[in-house]
Amino acid sequence: MSDDEEYTGEGDPEFIKRQDQKRSDLDEQLKEYITEWRKQRAKEEDELKKLKEKQAKRKISRAEEEQKMAQRKKEEEERRVREVEEKKQREIEEKRQRLEEAEKKRQAMLQAMKDKDKKGPNFTIAKKDTGVLGLSSAAMERNKTKEQLEEEKKISLSFRIKPLAIEGLSEDKLREKAQELWELIVKLETEKYDLEERQKRQDYDLKELKERQKQQLRHKALKKGLDPEALTGKYPPKIQVASKYERRVDTRSYDDKKKLFEGGWEELGKEVNEKIWNEKKDQYAGRQKSKLPKWFGERPGKKAGEPETPEGEEDAKADDEIAEEDEEVEEEVVEEEEEEEEEEEEEEEEEEEEEEEEEEEEEEEEEEEEEEEEEE
Repeated sequence: MSDDEEYTGEGDPEFIKRQDQKRSDLDEQLKEYITEWRKQRAKEEDELKKLKEKQAKRKISRAEEEQKMAQRKKEEEERRVREVEEKKQREIEEKRQRLEEAEKKRQAMLQAMKDKDKKGPNFTIAKKDTGVLGLSSAAMERNKTKEQLEEEKKISLSFRIKPLAIEGLSEDKLREKAQELWELIVKLETEKYDLEERQKRQDYDLKELKERQKQQLRHKALKKGLDPEALTGKYPPKIQVASKYERRVDTRSYDDKKKLFEGGWEELGKEVNEKIWNEKKDQYAGRQKSKLPKWFGERPGKKAGEPETPEGEEDAKADDEIAEEDEEVEEEVVEEEEEEEEEEEEEEEEEEEEEEEEEEEEEEEEEEEEEEEEEE
């Protein structure tokens, strides 16, 4: 073996084996690196694709929002213009109606001046439709007996209910007849329902009108100085012998005035005296109390820190109560201020979060643009 072979080790099989092992290890590492690089590249491409899709969606949503905002502004502008036009039309219509009413009044005045010299009654008497016995048609309708009503019902039903006449009809004709009868039943049931609902509404309207009439009669009775229920009963009120002025001033009923002559005057005097006495009593209780002179020396039973007089003790209690009320008011004010500060802090935090989100979105958009530029 030469010196060169010993130095290089080419003739040594172990050395060759180690070299081959190193090469295979390097090849495997290179393959792993290439595989990892490809995975990383695919991952980056997926992320970039997702970012592009997200950006496209954001652009689409932003365009839709802008379109909606423009549409909303357009609708608001159209509504405002329409309201202005409607207002102008209403003003023109009101002006036209006023002019028409003024013209009608003027024409009526001219017609009245023309007809002023004409003589004769200014009314017409309509003749009543009387029957055989001198009764009106409505009175005759109310005075009909039960037998007459039954006879009229039978006659009307004979006109309305017609015979079927289904003999000798084919199956198709019978089906058509059944369908026709079914439609007639539906129509009659619908009319029945409509009439029932109409009757309900009319009954409600009648009740409401009766209640309004009762309220008007109550107000009318009060204006006349009568009992509120005097005009709402079955019978008319008693004839009033007092004048309208006395009925307005003295709204007592006949029974109340009668009781005055049967000993009620004394009871009224007692009530007046009792009322005056109670007023004087309340006035005396609410008077301003004068302070007593100070004690000379120390009052018996006085403890350390107490005032010299009972009046001073009452004043101290009143001062303590006022101080407590002031403290409560101050606490409430402090609590309200703290709540307002907390609300302001929360609003500031929300604004900061919104700003951070906007900055993050801007950074993402910048990164996306940089990546696009790098790819290009």
